[in-house]
Amino acid sequence: MTAAPPPPPPTAAPDGLIDDDADFEALKSPFVQTLIRVIRAHDAHGAWDNKNDQMLLRSFIVTKEQRKQLPIIGDPDPRTLMRLDQFYAAVGLAIENRTGLIAQPLIKLSHEGWGRVVLIAGKLVVISRSLRDVHRFGFPTLAKLAEDGAKLVEQGVLSVEAYPEAARA
Repeated sequence: MTAAPPPPPPTAAPDGLIDDDADFEALKSPFVQTLIRVIRAHDAHGAWDNKNDQMLLRSFIVTKEQRKQLPIIGDPDPRTLMRLDQFYAAVGLAIENRTGLIAQPLIKLSHEGWGRVVLIAGKLVVISRSLRDVHRFGFPTLAKLAEDGAKLVEQGVLSVEAYPEAARA
């Protein structure tokens, strides 16, 4: 009796974005779904209507090999800045979905990709994060993207819950 060949992974995708079950689950996570909504909202002319969600998220994934090819010091290009803006806009929207309060991201960068991002709800800074090497912005896997986004959302929600008066001001 011969053993049946192993089934193909349920997450195998033709574009190679999803590598394992963790990435497959990450694609369904609330944060990644919010990020997809933000990306699609930026498509004012319908150029991305025929692209699936995995194709839209592809630019957020920067593998170790790709990261090695990027220079140590460099200026962020407009596409990278757009991805950065979309990521933190999705964090703000996810915080808003959970708390009912708008959390607006403010990003200040030098031309070299160093700076800060803050998300503000009312008079409360719910997230404050230093940015460096923005030209290398990305995540090694879709699961890591979902994990980092969810951590920021949770941090923001906890800040709002700790200081609700300031957040509602």
